[in-house]
Amino acid sequence: MATPVIMPRQGQSVESCVIGEWHKRKGDKISVGDLLFTYETDKATFEEESKADGVLLDLFYDEGDDVECLKTVCVIGAEGESADEFRPAGADKAAAATGGTAASAATPEPQPAESAAAAADAPATHTAATAEYASGELRISPRARALARITGADISKAIPTGAKGRIMEDDIKRVVEQGHFATKAVQGNIADIVGTGIAGRVTTFDMQAPRPAARTPVPAGPDFEEVKLSNVRKFIAKAMHASLADSAQLTLHSSFDASDVMNFRKKLKSLAGYEDLAKITITDIITYAVSRMLPRHRSINAHFLGDRMALYNNAHIGIAVDTPRGLLVPTLFHANTLTLKELSDQAKVIFEKCKQGNMEPDGLKGGTFTISNLGTLGIEMFTPVLNPPQTGLLGVCSIIERTKDGGKPYPAMGLSLTFDHRALDGADAARFLKDLVNYLENFSVYLAVEQH
Repeated sequence: MATPVIMPRQGQSVESCVIGEWHKRKGDKISVGDLLFTYETDKATFEEESKADGVLLDLFYDEGDDVECLKTVCVIGAEGESADEFRPAGADKAAAATGGTAASAATPEPQPAESAAAAADAPATHTAATAEYASGELRISPRARALARITGADISKAIPTGAKGRIMEDDIKRVVEQGHFATKAVQGNIADIVGTGIAGRVTTFDMQAPRPAARTPVPAGPDFEEVKLSNVRKFIAKAMHASLADSAQLTLHSSFDASDVMNFRKKLKSLAGYEDLAKITITDIITYAVSRMLPRHRSINAHFLGDRMALYNNAHIGIAVDTPRGLLVPTLFHANTLTLKELSDQAKVIFEKCKQGNMEPDGLKGGTFTISNLGTLGIEMFTPVLNPPQTGLLGVCSIIERTKDGGKPYPAMGLSLTFDHRALDGADAARFLKDLVNYLENFSVYLAVEQH
């Protein structure tokens, strides 16, 4: 009996997922455990493995399709068995025996009558386009004209597919792919003139100026590449824009003497028989210190909800992680209840999940405060962007050498605190930052006190 494969639900808040890549095609033999496809939420990528043996009878969605959770994506069964009873309403017909995916094997998308006619009569249209180009009456869309100007494409080689023989942007792209670029004969003498106006526009002065002896050859081919945004990048773009548009953000900058923190970590590394402690990082130590300060400053360990605030008793700290797919912020829940070793261990687990692309969606939300460390990249100061509805975010900067009174050098680590001025005043944020600096400069003492 045929077995339907549904789009899994990753987290209670996830309504749909995007198919990333099919690893099997229609007609392929399938065994239990075989990777069928990958799928993405806004923040993570997952793999779906087969739970049945058989043949991939049909697949109903293409790569890039946004599929509702729990809908049937494909069907596995015996060879020759029908999968029609499992076909979701509205899904495209799946790939044929060629091995393509659903969209590529579906019935070709109908074209407007004029476009179809233009495509069918390509040679005649091409000739007409060349004649119109020569007479200056070429029909071309503004986007196509702009692309031709940027790439240097030979417009006379374009085969129009638009209404009434109009050249469209895709027509110019095909010209570029075929390697047809304009020559001086086509461009005319104006091609030899170097424009000095706005955006390189040729002015009267340029027309009267002496001609340069020779022009630097322009490499053949397009001057840019269009890259489709990933779902993660789209989510980041939307979230960052909304954050700046819908809040009153202000950043305070400070620094602390990192001598005690660095000496403490140096001692951990030198302890024989405690290799696990040597893995505790500066970020772990700062996160630990923040987790102890947040419950004492509840207005910055909070969510701003418009006409009210949610003040949290525990510190659920989001830590920004740079991954191959983009920025992710997993949450370290109840960080204020963890020992330094527990915090460090849990942080490494969620960091690795993010980098591997299999972090659970529920683990990427629920934070009450965020930490972003750019110090490892040499950044001395920056203005982090809030992660709404959180009211605070701490940027950790690099260590630079400064001198105290008397000229004694010391390692100073920068801290950049962004807060939502709607939720708290500058003095409140400054007090939090001051207490955090004091805690970090006396870290080993506070840690010893907390152990008793």
